[in-house]
Amino acid sequence: MKHLFFSLCLCVSVSLLSCSSGPDNPTLASQLPEIYPDYIGVTIPADIAPLNFNFADEAIDRMDVTVKGDKGGELHVNGEWADFDIDEWHALTEQNQGGKLTVTVCTEKDGQWTQYKDFDIFVSEAHLDDWGLTYRRIKPGYEVGGDIGIYQRELGSFDEYAIITETVVPGRCFNCHTANRTNPNRLTMQMRGEGGGTMIQKDGHQMWVETKTDSTKAAGSYSYWHPQGDYVALAVNSVHQAFFTGTGQRIEVYHTFSNVEVLDTRTNELILSPLLQTDDLEIFPAFSHDGKWLYYSTSKPCRVPAEYEKVKCSLCRIAFDAEKGVFGETVDTLLNGPATDKSYVLARPSYDGRWLMYCASSRGNFPVSQNDADLWLMDLKTGENRELKELNTPQSESYHNWSENSRWLVFSSKREDGMYTKLYLATIDEQGRVSKPFLLPQRHPRKFYREMMDAYNCPDFTKSKVELDAHEAYRQVFDNKREHVKIR
Repeated sequence: MKHLFFSLCLCVSVSLLSCSSGPDNPTLASQLPEIYPDYIGVTIPADIAPLNFNFADEAIDRMDVTVKGDKGGELHVNGEWADFDIDEWHALTEQNQGGKLTVTVCTEKDGQWTQYKDFDIFVSEAHLDDWGLTYRRIKPGYEVGGDIGIYQRELGSFDEYAIITETVVPGRCFNCHTANRTNPNRLTMQMRGEGGGTMIQKDGHQMWVETKTDSTKAAGSYSYWHPQGDYVALAVNSVHQAFFTGTGQRIEVYHTFSNVEVLDTRTNELILSPLLQTDDLEIFPAFSHDGKWLYYSTSKPCRVPAEYEKVKCSLCRIAFDAEKGVFGETVDTLLNGPATDKSYVLARPSYDGRWLMYCASSRGNFPVSQNDADLWLMDLKTGENRELKELNTPQSESYHNWSENSRWLVFSSKREDGMYTKLYLATIDEQGRVSKPFLLPQRHPRKFYREMMDAYNCPDFTKSKVELDAHEAYRQVFDNKREHVKIR
C-alpha cells in the first residue's frame, strides 16, 4: 500500500508540475503567431509527419502549443519549440480527416506570457498513400564534390536513409533517379563522368548500361518510365555552366545539343525517331499516364552561352505505340515558346490523366537556375492553362512530381533565400485548385534547415522504400562493365 500511495503521489506531482508550466494570465495578441515553417492555413494528409515548428522570435524563453481537432482529440506541448509525438499526432490527424485542427500558440518572454490568435491546419480526406520521397542532396557549389547523395525520406516520420552517396562511388556525379509511377521496383539512375552509365534496376536486379552508340551523341539522362515498365525515355545531351558577374544572377546552365530516345529494357535496344533526333534541342521527356504519348520540350539551336536569352522551349508531344515499339509520324506543339516569348519545360502528367504540370520561365531549359521559373498547370480535358499562383514566388519553383493517387504534389523552391532549394508539398482537388504549400516537416525545423548546407532537387514520391545494393553499384561502377545497347 505504501508503494501504491507513493506512486499515486508521484503521478499527481508530475501532473501538477506539467500544468503549472503552462501560460499564466497571458496577454492576448491581435495577430497570428510568426512561426517557422509557416504552417498557418495549410492542408495536409493525415499520414504526414508532425508539423513541428519554431517561433520566429528566437529570444522567447519557451512556447506552449495546444492543437484541438474539430472532430475530437487534443495535443499539448510545452518547450523550446512545438515538438509533437509522432503516434499522438497521427492519432489526432486520422481522427480529424476531412476536418481541421485549431492551433493555439502562447510564448513566454521575460516572465510574461502572450497568447496569439488561433490558426487552422486542414486535414485532407485524401491520404498520401506513398511511403516517402526520394531526392538528391547536393551542395550548390557547381562542381562534383561535397558528398552528393540520393536519399529517401519516410513521410510519416522524420527518418531519412541514404540510397547511394559519393562516399560509395567517389568522384562521380549521379542524378536523374526515376521510379515508375512512384514504384521503386522499376528504377533508373544516371552517373556522369569516368565510368559513367545508366543503371536500370528491375525487381531488385541491377544492370548498368552504356547508352551511347555510334548513332547517338551522348549517354542518356533526364529519364522517365513508360507506365508498363519496359521502356525508359531518355534525353541525350551535354550540360554546361556559365557564370555571371555583377548582374545579381549567379549561373546559367545550358545544353549544346540534346535529343530524345527510348530504351527497351528487355532487349537493350534504343528506339529512335528522326523527329526527336534533329538539330533542335529535344529535352525532358515524360510519358502520358496511359503511355500513348511522349511529352518533351524543344528549342532552336543558338550560340550559347552568348545567346542564352534566345533559348525558348516549346512543349510538344509525339505518339508512342508500346506494343510495336515505334513513335508516331507527327509532332503536336502544345505551347509555343518563341511565339509567347517563354520557355516551357519539365512536363509532368498526373497519373490519373487529368493534369499536366510544367515550368514556365523567360528563357532556358534548366529552370532551377532561373529566378522567374514558375509552375503552371494544363487541364488535359480542356487544354486550358493557368499559373499556379498558390505555389509560385519571385524565386525559382521547379522539379515537381505527383503522388501515385494524383492528389498530392511535391516541388522544389528557392523561396527562402534564393540559393538553397527546399521541398514543399501541396494538394490538388478535382477542379485543379491547389492548397497553400508546406515545407517538408523536420523534427527541429529551424535547427535542421539552418545546419543543412545541401540543396534538394529531383524530388519524387515512392510508394515503398527503395532497396538498392550500394555495394553492388560500387562493384559494377569500378569493374567498368556495361551492357551495350544497339539501335532497333
